[in-house]
Amino acid sequence: MTILVTGATGFLGSYLLKSFIKSGYEVIALKRTTSDIYRINDYLNQVTLYDIDKTELSDIFQNHTIDLVVNTVTNYGRKDSKISSIVDANLIFGLKLLEESVNNNVKAFINTDTFLTRNMNAYALSKAQLVDWMHFLSTQNTKMINVKIEHMYGLKDDENKFIYWLINQLKQNVEKVDLTSGIQKRDFIYIDDIVNAYETIIHNINTLSNFEEFELGTGESVEVKTFIEKIYRELSNTQELNTKLNFGAIAYRANENMNMQANITKLRTLGWKPMVSLENGIQLIIKETAK
Repeated sequence: MTILVTGATGFLGSYLLKSFIKSGYEVIALKRTTSDIYRINDYLNQVTLYDIDKTELSDIFQNHTIDLVVNTVTNYGRKDSKISSIVDANLIFGLKLLEESVNNNVKAFINTDTFLTRNMNAYALSKAQLVDWMHFLSTQNTKMINVKIEHMYGLKDDENKFIYWLINQLKQNVEKVDLTSGIQKRDFIYIDDIVNAYETIIHNINTLSNFEEFELGTGESVEVKTFIEKIYRELSNTQELNTKLNFGAIAYRANENMNMQANITKLRTLGWKPMVSLENGIQLIIKETAK
C-alpha cells in the first residue's frame, strides 16, 4: 500500500511517517523547501520526498498510484497570523489535495481536524470548511475520514507549544508564570496513542462508510490546572523549583470551551484504546528535556 503524507516534517506528520515505514507501507512525503527535516532526517532514504512548493500536486499523483492520503498540514496562525495564509494552508491546499485524491480514485482521504468550534478563530473555521468539502465529495469513490484530535502532546513537539514552554520556564526558575485559573478541562492524549489510532483506522479502512468522523482523545478530561501541577511535581523531582504558578492572572479567551472531551466509542469498536497515562506521558517529556 502506498500512503501520501502531507506535513511530513511536522510533529504528527513525522510520527505517522515513521510508523507507516515500520508497518511496511510505501510512503510519499510532502514538505516545503524551507521545512526543518530534523524529525525525519534518519528516514529520508526510505521515503519518496517532494517539495510541494516546487512540484505540482497533479504531477505527484500522475507519477504514483496512491492508495491513501493522510493530511496533517496545519497552520495555527501563530507564526503567520494573516487569514489568507491560514486559509491557504488549511483550506486551499487541503481542497487541492482532496480534489486530486478524488480524481485519481484514491481509496481514502484521511484528514486531521480540530475539536475547536468552527467560529472560534480563523484556524478552526478554515479546518471546518475543508470538512464541509469532504462531506460534499463523500459520494465519490474516495472515502472521507475526518479525525478530530483533542489536546495532543509528546516528545519533539514544537518548543513554542504550551507544555514545552512551561517546562522551559520552570527549568529556568523564572519568578512566576502567569496562567488562567486553569479550571477549563482538556482531554490530553499522547502522540503514540494518536499514531496507533491512525494505524487502526487504516487497518479497518475497508469496513468504513463513505464519510466517517472519529473523535480522538483518551475519553477523559482533566483540569488544565491539574495537568500543570503534575508537570510541576514531576519536574521538582529532578531540580529545585521556586517558580510561582500564578493561576488566575490571565483571562480566558472569548468563547473559551470549558470542557473538551473526546467520545472515543467509535475508535474503541475498531479495537483501539489509549495506552499512555497522563503521568507517564509527562514523565517521558521531562526525561527527554533533561538530556
